[in-house]
Amino acid sequence: MSEDDATRHAEGMKRRRQVLGDAYVDGAVAQTTGFSNDFQDWIVRMAWGDIWRRPGLDLRTRSAVVLSVTIALRHWDEFRLHLRGALNNGLSQQEISEILMQCGVYAGVPAANHAFREARAVFEDMGV
Repeated sequence: MSEDDATRHAEGMKRRRQVLGDAYVDGAVAQTTGFSNDFQDWIVRMAWGDIWRRPGLDLRTRSAVVLSVTIALRHWDEFRLHLRGALNNGLSQQEISEILMQCGVYAGVPAANHAFREARAVFEDMGV
């Protein structure tokens, strides 16, 4: 049985806030315009309301996957954002370091090297 769009959106916003935090989500919502509204609604329903709520993986594992993909694709804004989410989801700095090491083998040393620099800056910013 599928949920209606309003329910998927509401549940997606709950999950988005759980992972990324209220401050980030409030800021993202505040930046939504008429131009970007449909895209933002789609992201909340599809990514957060559907994929992040699936039962097959826990939030820690989902965060590990997202970190790996953002490193491989060199999407550093998303990497920094989801690094905070990974900490919120219970990944330790040591576990994150291991993910970055693993990515060095499969996504390339330059990408992993950059990810370590990005992670250090996020950790310092967060005071962890």
